[in-house]
Order: sequence, then structure tokens, then C-alpha cells
Amino acid sequence: MTSRRDFLKEAATGAVILGTHSSLGLTHALDPHTEQEKSRVIIARDAALHSSDGKLDEKRVGDLLDRAIATYTGRKRPVDAWKHIVLEGGAKEKVIGLKTNGLGGKGISTHAVLAYAIAERLQQAGVKPGNILIWDRNARDLEACGLTINTDPSRVRCFGSDSVGFEDAVEKWGSSHARFSRILTRECAMVINLPILKDHSMSGVTFAMKNMYGVVERPQELHAGGCNPGVADLNAFPVIQQKIKLTIGDAMTSVYEGGPGFRPEHLWQPNALIVGEDRVAIDQIAWGILEKKRAEVGLKTLEAVGRPPRYIATAADSTHALGVNDPRHIKVIEV
Repeated sequence: MTSRRDFLKEAATGAVILGTHSSLGLTHALDPHTEQEKSRVIIARDAALHSSDGKLDEKRVGDLLDRAIATYTGRKRPVDAWKHIVLEGGAKEKVIGLKTNGLGGKGISTHAVLAYAIAERLQQAGVKPGNILIWDRNARDLEACGLTINTDPSRVRCFGSDSVGFEDAVEKWGSSHARFSRILTRECAMVINLPILKDHSMSGVTFAMKNMYGVVERPQELHAGGCNPGVADLNAFPVIQQKIKLTIGDAMTSVYEGGPGFRPEHLWQPNALIVGEDRVAIDQIAWGILEKKRAEVGLKTLEAVGRPPRYIATAADSTHALGVNDPRHIKVIEV
């Protein structure tokens, strides 16, 4: 059995295989001698993503996004990759949502440049501007990302759940009770998940799965037990499984301690995008990335400080079956 130490080493060097069914049909068999369909987690990096003054280079972000998506889909031209994503996601003439995360405040939120770059590429793939909706819990969180609120249906829209409200009905799954944003339930046919990688004072890691806390009315009710089983239960709701098709994780800037808020003393720049469909596998890899950084600066592991992200294993168990966390079934490709 692979030890956690071995896993962290493998996660850092890109030596694991992810086996899971691809809802978008984007992934394909990596080994023709195996029967199991393989999907992948792509980590695209650019060490020069930030300028000397700490600002992101917009062109380099776009190039990094293109490289990540082309690698993930196997399409040489990024525009062909996006056309495939839109077509397989069943959203060619429908609304595509981009779910950001601005809860941490300015400086540690999903970067606007990434959201706008994705919106631009969706338009190049034939999606009408008004059918692209950048959204989060509320206007404050969107503005923390550097985004501008806009409801003009002729342009890329941007507004929060606070402006349209939540469903009246309370949905139940496992220990979770939730009222979902009407943006998720009524507006979007497909959602691309844009979390930002952070340490979390309760759950240990917040990234792909925990970003779903921003689609319900009262996420504070899901934090007991280090967000376990809250995160796993929430991600098991059918509406999330059906509509959250792809994750393009923002790991361009991160906090490795003291999160989820902005902690300049613990800020670091992984300069990466993490792309995949299996949010469980993505979070497992993200955990390894955070642990590697913590070790580099002399911090104890999340396990040692009493806040390992146990919800990841819960999400992978037979009850939830949301993805895989076993390093033997994850393939990380670094580009």
C-alpha cells in the first residue's frame, strides 16, 4: 500500500493514475492494454506568471489556460477543445456558469483574469456572450475577485446568488440540508468550477469540492467535524453532480497556512492551473501540493495539526462514490 509520504512525493512529480468515468467524454485510455477508461488531472505551470511587482501577466495566464485545456482534451487547437467541452456538456445554446470563489477577500480569490479568459474562449467556441454567467454567493465576493457586476443580456453577465435568491424547497442528502441558488438550478445548464487553492482552518484544504459551499444558502451549517461529511454530502446532491462538469482550479496564488482568508505572511505563488473532472482526485492532489509547501517552510502536516481534509476520503467511499482518492488510480500530468 502506498504511504501518505509516497503519495505526496508522487503528487509533486506527477506520477499517479486517475481512473474514473468522464462525464464530458474528454478523457481517453492512456494505456491500450488496460480495460479501465482513464481520466486525468492536469497541472499546468508557468514560473513567470507573475511580474516582479506581483501582478499576473494577462497574456501568460491565457497561454497557460490554453495549454492546460489542450492537454486535457487532447485537442491541438484550444478553440477545438472548448467547442468539444461545450458540445459534450450539452450547453451549446444554453447558459454556461463560471463559479468563482471570492470569500477570502481581495488577494486570495479566484482571479478575474482567469474568469474573463475562459469567457473569451467560450465565445470563440460559439457561445453567445449573454449565455456566459460568472457568479458566486454575492456581489461582494465577485468584486473581491476583481470582477464587475453586469446584468446586460447582450454581454457576459456577472452577478451573485444574492440578486436572484435560493430555491424555496430544502433538499436533503445524508447529513446535509440545503437550499440551492437559483443560478445553479434555473439559469445554468452547465457550470465550470473555478475554485482557488487555500489552506482552511477547519477542513484543512479548500478547493474543488468545497467551492460548492458557495451554491447553497447556509454553508455555515456544513462545517461540523472539519466539514466532514458536509463537503462530501453536498457534492453528492444530483444537481451538483449533473451540472458541475469541469474544474479549472486557480492555483496561481495560494495561502498555505491561516486560510481561508488573506494572510500575506503565508501567501505563495504556485503559478499553476489544475484541470480535471473528478473533484475528489483534484482535491487529493491539491492536498499534496499544500503539504509539500508546508514541509518546505517547516510547518507540520495537516494531520499533525489536527485538521486533515478527511472529507476527501469520505467523498470517495462506497456511499458517496464521487471520485477517487487512491493514488494508484490518479494520473497527474504536469505541463
